[in-house]
Amino acid sequence: MLRKLGLLRIFQQRNFGKYEIVKPARISPILDVPENIDKPEYYQTCEPSPALGNPEIKNETQIQHMKASCRLASSILKDLNEFVQVGITTDDIDKYVHEKCIKHRAYPSPLYYRGFPKSICTSVNNVVCHGIPDNRKLINGDIINIDITVYFEGHHGDCSKTYLIGDVDEQGKELISLTEECLKKGISVCGPGVPFVEIGYSIEELATVHRYNVFPGVLGHGIGSYFHGAPDIYHTANTYPGTMESGMTFTIEPALTRGEQMIEVLEDGWTAVTADGARSAQAEHTILINDDGFVILTDQH
Repeated sequence: MLRKLGLLRIFQQRNFGKYEIVKPARISPILDVPENIDKPEYYQTCEPSPALGNPEIKNETQIQHMKASCRLASSILKDLNEFVQVGITTDDIDKYVHEKCIKHRAYPSPLYYRGFPKSICTSVNNVVCHGIPDNRKLINGDIINIDITVYFEGHHGDCSKTYLIGDVDEQGKELISLTEECLKKGISVCGPGVPFVEIGYSIEELATVHRYNVFPGVLGHGIGSYFHGAPDIYHTANTYPGTMESGMTFTIEPALTRGEQMIEVLEDGWTAVTADGARSAQAEHTILINDDGFVILTDQH
């Protein structure tokens, strides 16, 4: 039975394209954060404060702080365009981003959040999200999502992108392209008075037309002086209550796959992988709802 299952997984992987199934490797020691860096409340305890019950309507001062943190996060993500390549490890990427944060007097938000041991999340090939950087080297044909959040001016800015490593097959390129299109579609429906459910409906509709699946368990979230809070942002059809209001900030971050929607969390308690070994891609922005519609706070352009 086990042998048959192994053969089935090889067959499924070939249908999903040409790539290597990723397994966790060795994790290096946690990097230090200098004393002069302003740190979030979970730095010492690993536990964030209780999430807000209702979406926060930010004032102009808070919005300016959000703009600063999101601008920094997106600029670091953009810098990775030249750094991420065949032969470097995800641990190298983590160190690069960590040092960039410290240089700009920012704190890498994932570090110590609920005990997470690294400064970014790196999710390669069949890893859906929350991959822990390690000593595996990126190889030709990989795809990798790099999720960066920084704590700067007392607020978190969050964004991610899936990168092509070397010569990626057409299935991988299509997966990433459609994921980015789904993110754009989800953002495009946003504005004051719009129900939150419209985001999920629009994203799933586009993905389904192209015969892709969206992971229902991967959610966007409200963000501000807190890392995660209300509202929950679903990327599939849902019944989440409420409507968007001017002054709200939240992330939209769909994760797509050509395979099934089942996810398995590995023994490290973080790394979420596809149950069938299919690849996953994710894209993320933090947006602000304003009177005219929306602003993409982490837009790199």
